[in-house]
Amino acid sequence: RQEYWMFVLINFLIVMGLYIVSFLLLMTESSLAFLMTGIILIYGLATLIPSLAVAARRLHDTGKSGLWLLISLIPLIGAIILLVFLLTDSQPGDNKWGPNPKQIVV
Repeated sequence: RQEYWMFVLINFLIVMGLYIVSFLLLMTESSLAFLMTGIILIYGLATLIPSLAVAARRLHDTGKSGLWLLISLIPLIGAIILLVFLLTDSQPGDNKWGPNPKQIVV
């Protein structure tokens, strides 16, 4: 769970920082605000596949298929259901995607 939530936290902080800089540039009526919008778009596209990958790994930890990510396409209810799945504890023991990462002893 830590890998997923740290990715989400760091991604959130970076996006919020970019939005704050963009907002401040927009308030000063700088032409750099449009450049920041492009940077935010590029960052979003660059993190799309890694975001899906860590979410699928998190769902695998709970014993669910990564295809459950598609439930988020249902407005509001889908996102709530997916959040509940992501918040649940890992499935104890092994599942068809591998061993429980919390129980691996090095």
